[in-house]
Amino acid sequence: MSDSPRRFRTPSRLSPALNQRLNLYALMAGAAGVSVLALGQPAEARIIYTKTHNVIGTNGIYGLDLNHDGILDFLIQEHGFPFSSSGYNGLGAKAAFGNAVVGSNGLAAALSSGAPIGPGQHFISTTSAFGEVMFNVACSIEQGCSTIGKWGQVSNRYLGLKFTIKGEPHYGWARVSVQVQARSITATLTGYAYETVANQGLKAGETSSKASMSDSSSKQSELPNSIIRDSQAKSQTVQPKSLAWLALGSGRP
Repeated sequence: MSDSPRRFRTPSRLSPALNQRLNLYALMAGAAGVSVLALGQPAEARIIYTKTHNVIGTNGIYGLDLNHDGILDFLIQEHGFPFSSSGYNGLGAKAAFGNAVVGSNGLAAALSSGAPIGPGQHFISTTSAFGEVMFNVACSIEQGCSTIGKWGQVSNRYLGLKFTIKGEPHYGWARVSVQVQARSITATLTGYAYETVANQGLKAGETSSKASMSDSSSKQSELPNSIIRDSQAKSQTVQPKSLAWLALGSGRP
């Protein structure tokens, strides 16, 4: 029995209105796909800035974790006791092993806003438990009082910092104001930041690649290229010094 010839259905023609609507749907779907791809590939943040307010008084200590990985990178600490005629009080910045601060001759530099922090600067690190000297005052009945350091009675100055992430050097800063009243020293940490790109420098006070260097109170809406974190005293202040030293000596993954 012979096969009957196949009949092919003639494709129906779409009306101009329906064809236009289908084309519109295709364009909208394509645009949505592009948007999803764009959202799935966010631009890498270059500078991560943390605003905070931490007061470091007599025998106070603050553990600075620049990149919030749970490992202390630096300690800012005050060591001494209140006294009337003779005694000692000092403020220092202690770097974890492999880290360092901008300075010279054992003294941590008090950088102004906009100062460069990067491979071209001179960094120092000591094995002393106190760290690099920010400001010291020592008095004796015989010789009177003497001071040393660049952080005496300063407002919104910057520690230049160098630390490592997975063995790669990164740079950052910590903004500190220091009040010296008679023989007591009080430091206030108001913010810190670091550059996420290894071996890439930044400027003191810089919170975004497009932000003004002098605006230390920039709002988050003005910093589209940065990540801003809030850090309260209760989450970062280290109370027992033994725990601080233990954390500071931990190896970085």
